[in-house]
Amino acid sequence: MHIKFSDHIPQYFPNIVFRNRNDNIVLLVETKAEMLEDDLRQNAISQLETYYLNNIKRDIQTDIPFGMLVDLEEINIFPLTEKQNINNLISLKTNDILSTYDPEFSQKKIFNFHLETLVKSWLRDLAYHWNSDSPPAYQEVARIGLLSLMENEEHTYIIRN
Repeated sequence: MHIKFSDHIPQYFPNIVFRNRNDNIVLLVETKAEMLEDDLRQNAISQLETYYLNNIKRDIQTDIPFGMLVDLEEINIFPLTEKQNINNLISLKTNDILSTYDPEFSQKKIFNFHLETLVKSWLRDLAYHWNSDSPPAYQEVARIGLLSLMENEEHTYIIRN
């Protein structure tokens, strides 16, 4: 019996892939239901960038503009480019953003599925204003150009199982 080790290595997928109405990916999101130390945060960002470069970039002609890492403390939005150095475009406090969609966010244990649901609620609010005319971090997301890729767009999410 011959075993291929690559068959037994779990493949990484982002938690959320945000596509616009033209089926273009505009945002890859990784959620971690924990507070990450700086080195673990940078590792997670690098993992998301590596996934993009190895699995998506080679198959499409256009760049995916943004990646997002959400942990229980921070939301980092950054460019997905081939640069070695990733600079955060935005660093937001997770509680400030997601407590709008779950007022008890900071007082209870948050599991990854719930964190993903809250992030999707925020992204939908940015796109459609279903909860607020000015969702949390609206101006910041607009300033970096992500909002114009999302707002009033029909979109789909692909979520890993």
